[in-house]
Amino acid sequence: MNFNRFGRKAAVRTALLAGAAAITLPGAAVAQDQEVAEPDADEMALETEEQDMGNVIVVTATKREQTLQEVPVSVSVTSGEVIEQAQIRDVLDLQTVAPSLRVSQLQSSSNTTFFIRGFGNGANNFGLEPSVGVFIDGVFRSRTAGALSDLANVQRIEVLRGPQSTLFGKNASAGVISVVTREPQYELGGSVEAVYGNLNQIIVKGDLTGPIGENLAFSIDGSYNKRDGYGQIVNLDADLNDRNRWSARGQLLFEPSADLKFRLIGDYSRIDEICCTVGNIRNGPTGAAIFALGGAIDPENLFSYDTYLNREPVNEVDNYGVSLQADWNVGALTVTSITAYRELENFFDQDIDFTSADLASEVRAQDVQTFTQELRLSSDFDGPFNFLLGGYYFDESINQESELQTGSDFRGYGEFLGAFIAQDPTFSFNTIEGALGLPQNSIFNTPLLTSESYSMDNKAWSIFGQVDFEPFEGLVLTAGFNYTDDEKDFALSQVSYDPLANVNLVDAVIVGQIAGALGISPADVTPTVIQGFATGATTAPIFQQIAAVATTECNPAAPAPCNPLLGLQAFQFQPPFVDLPNSVEDGRTRDDDFSYTLRLAYDVTQDLNAYISYATGFKASSVNLSRDSRPAFGDYIPGPFGSQILAPSSPILNGGLAVPNLTTGSRFAGPEEAEVWEIGLKAQFDRMGFNLAVFDQSLEGFQDFLFTGTGFQLTNAGKQSVRGFEFDTTINPVDPLVLTFAVTHLDPLFDSFVDGPAGDLSGQRPAGIPSWNIATSATYTHEFGLSGNRLITRLDYNHTSNTQILNAIGGFGSDEAARAVARDYRREINLVNASTTFSMENGLEFGLWARNLLNDQYIGTLFPSVAQEGSISGYPSAPRTYGGVVRFRF
Repeated sequence: MNFNRFGRKAAVRTALLAGAAAITLPGAAVAQDQEVAEPDADEMALETEEQDMGNVIVVTATKREQTLQEVPVSVSVTSGEVIEQAQIRDVLDLQTVAPSLRVSQLQSSSNTTFFIRGFGNGANNFGLEPSVGVFIDGVFRSRTAGALSDLANVQRIEVLRGPQSTLFGKNASAGVISVVTREPQYELGGSVEAVYGNLNQIIVKGDLTGPIGENLAFSIDGSYNKRDGYGQIVNLDADLNDRNRWSARGQLLFEPSADLKFRLIGDYSRIDEICCTVGNIRNGPTGAAIFALGGAIDPENLFSYDTYLNREPVNEVDNYGVSLQADWNVGALTVTSITAYRELENFFDQDIDFTSADLASEVRAQDVQTFTQELRLSSDFDGPFNFLLGGYYFDESINQESELQTGSDFRGYGEFLGAFIAQDPTFSFNTIEGALGLPQNSIFNTPLLTSESYSMDNKAWSIFGQVDFEPFEGLVLTAGFNYTDDEKDFALSQVSYDPLANVNLVDAVIVGQIAGALGISPADVTPTVIQGFATGATTAPIFQQIAAVATTECNPAAPAPCNPLLGLQAFQFQPPFVDLPNSVEDGRTRDDDFSYTLRLAYDVTQDLNAYISYATGFKASSVNLSRDSRPAFGDYIPGPFGSQILAPSSPILNGGLAVPNLTTGSRFAGPEEAEVWEIGLKAQFDRMGFNLAVFDQSLEGFQDFLFTGTGFQLTNAGKQSVRGFEFDTTINPVDPLVLTFAVTHLDPLFDSFVDGPAGDLSGQRPAGIPSWNIATSATYTHEFGLSGNRLITRLDYNHTSNTQILNAIGGFGSDEAARAVARDYRREINLVNASTTFSMENGLEFGLWARNLLNDQYIGTLFPSVAQEGSISGYPSAPRTYGGVVRFRF
């Protein structure tokens, strides 16, 4: 067993990379200089060995360079050539060729979630780190918004499936997406590319590399991507779901000696788009209120791509950073250091009710600053032992300023709904304001519903390592570990402006009745007066009667003394907030974990490898950086209908921190802890190869984040598991033809999820995880004699089996009703993509391409319409796109 700085010896590495190029570009001829030195005997033996190995692909999934056949990890690889041929522009498109990966985009360009084997979260709240870690050139992108720029100058993308916490320093409990770009070269070269497609799509890309000196090389690359939207804001005559993004990257490669290398990378990308198309899937009773106000939706017509908004959404993402990687060979040891600083600025301004009525909008500005340092030492011994030992440091700060703005139609919308619910055409907020002593015309008439300020500092460090022991040729025993310590300190503050939300409807009746009984003003009913009235010998029975009436909802079918104000609770969307840290809640999480991997790998034959492994994974606590952050039950225990007067003793109440209508929920969710058993086979024969992995994976404490219609609920699922297998194969039946087939089968289960937002889901199948994912392709390369010209045609197909989209949809009453409604909405995906490219010997290429060629339509995801009980909104899939490309390589 012998490794260079990442894998086998450098000469072997060169041969393997040539093999990888051969399989990606079948039939390609490699030009050689006429004068070549005669190889010595060792080189001839090495060449013979590599010829016997056949075509191979090199990966760094274990932070050492190995062939795809050798690496004992379930990993899929997408080469730069496939990315070009399949017109894969960003990680959203990557899922069409990696069946274990699913990507979901939500209401803005930056809200994207990655799922591997059905596990994933973290897009809609910057306090949640993703369960799928994204690394670009070894640097962790802590938020998915920082990994969404167009893919430029990519050498390969590796998707590592299952927990990867042992070797990756931060939150990889579900898997890893590792993007590897090309290093600068010492020979001048590059490429330029121009694309024109339907929807007036224009893409321009280019890269240039070459020497600066004997030991110094550079590369620069950039891309520009602009396209009209495939959706339409009808009433504003504006496009929606457009593309408007660019990126630039510069690199320097400095090799002062044969044993020392430095790679400096700086990059900047910007997204400035109008996103995203949301359509009406189910038009509930609130639809009539929208139309009564003069607003509009396109009812239950998701794939018209017609949307009605009262303002164009703004999505701006600036993502930039710099990294320095140093590799130093000291005899049989290699020291690697990766130092990086990144900054992410995310801003959006959005109409969140997705109607043309002016109800509410949200503005959010977020800034993330991240410093990371990785240092590792790896060995390259000839003996039976080799090791890798490393350390990782992570320091991040997050700041967010946001607000919910009240629209000019919000008050009228509320009065219309109030009249409908109460079946009383005279329903008026003015009457309510008079009854509650509020200023006239104040309810739902403030410029803001809420304004918020959130921040979080996260410091983490880890020590990781791996030892490989090869007792005899072909058998490798591996043990790996990772100890992680993670600390988060967070602060949240919010102001809720709506006067109705600041009134508890039970306490208002109690105070009013006590004031009447004592003949004093309600303003004089202090907590001391209430306490005396509730415990007085003559007044205590009266207090009990008042409390009983105040907590009784009115029912026309069974008239009795009741509280007519309780029906207004549905209008208390954003009640007051308890800021933290405070005297009860310290605003901190402190986590540590020891993860490990045990693996046995065996070369059954020269062409067939097998492995069995057991691994654990870890993701630290996530923080609910949102207006839906609530104290934990126990820190506060609300009274009936949120009453403070009737609330039992609790630390927040006793500490004088309670505010009207305070409810409980979560400030943060505890860690995720994953484990997986996996058995794998990997084979590479003369004209075909395959990889098979069978696994049983579970995740304790999965951090579930669900939209409820007016907010988000963060909670830990008790245990979620998935069993299944992954199989992929590449077949080269004849030289011009390469066939690929990949399939993932998943059988997930909520082993325990008692306190979920939709009730007890234990024993049920998690929604959104299909049983079958299939990705297959055929690439045919026709060579025109000895001219060097080729015609490369590719057809690929991606299938996701029919599956229920959500386990429950809020806004339909009971948990059982929410689950029943969700059963009606399912998704099946059948995507066909095609491309053909004429590649000339002089480096010029012409091509045609189409994505979603057959215009398959499906629901991306759905959610209860914001503040529109009984209605459902959703995201339609993107329609067919197509175009032409011209490329020149030199």
